[in-house]
Amino acid sequence: MFGRILVGLVSVLGLACQGTAPLPRKAVELNNHGVEALAKGDLDVASARFQLALEYHPHFVDALTNQGLVELQRGNFAQARELLERARRLNPHVAQPHHALGVLAERSQRADLASEHYRAALRVDPGFAPSRANLARLLFNAGMMEDAREQYLRLVEVSPGDASGYQGLAESLLRLGRLEEADAVLARGLGRVPNSPELRVLEGRRFIRGGQYERAVSNLAPLVTGNDGPAVSALSWTAVAQLALGELREARAASLRAVELDPFDPVAVYTLALVLTRLRDPVAGTWAERARRLFAHDLPALQALELARTAAAGERENKKRKSAH
Repeated sequence: MFGRILVGLVSVLGLACQGTAPLPRKAVELNNHGVEALAKGDLDVASARFQLALEYHPHFVDALTNQGLVELQRGNFAQARELLERARRLNPHVAQPHHALGVLAERSQRADLASEHYRAALRVDPGFAPSRANLARLLFNAGMMEDAREQYLRLVEVSPGDASGYQGLAESLLRLGRLEEADAVLARGLGRVPNSPELRVLEGRRFIRGGQYERAVSNLAPLVTGNDGPAVSALSWTAVAQLALGELREARAASLRAVELDPFDPVAVYTLALVLTRLRDPVAGTWAERARRLFAHDLPALQALELARTAAAGERENKKRKSAH
């Protein structure tokens, strides 16, 4: 749900410039410039700079780690592992090689090994935020909500300006049914990072939980024009709120757009299936089957749709009573 593996890559890049002394100044400069190139996606330039830094100092752990990340992004997993293992052997007392090996394990579909590497990084440096964030995300995705909550709580402490910690902590608390605590965390996060799209989506969801559907739509409106993950979430939850308001065509448009951006977003798929059913659209059955097949056990999606169904039923009853008078 949260930050993909690439987020871990970008995060470690920003921290991987801490070399081991004594280092030639030119090697440090080349490594730093390589980090900048890698952050921009220029793998060839980054690789050239890291390799040259290693010519100045063959045991430069950060340059080895960063070159390993280059090979990881190129898909050269064996070469990446060789470089990262070498960096870890040279200095097991820095977090970056452990973290990068965790990223490599995730790319290799080994979440179990990735967790071990992230924990190793945190044993070296408990304040190393990228490993804390990735470990928390893996625990969350595995359904280990209490463990995820603990890790996100620590992430908030070590990186209070990072919205992902508040988002993860609030999401974990929501899954645990601790709604008031989740809302308090969200308020703290918005106080720290008021322009975070992820936290604004959570705020919209809070309005939906409270039956403030029009406010939810208004709150999410600035986010729905993008093409990224927050835009998908904003569109999906906008559709839920519109469904609750009885605005079926608007809900269909929002959920269709979300599905176009991410065909596997559970809230969007469920909402679209329900909206099409309400509109008696002939393809509704196909979407309903897709929802059941892909997301039958996705609790947030089911909860969202239950809220929408209840609200929509209440809206219809209100309209009937008004028309009767």
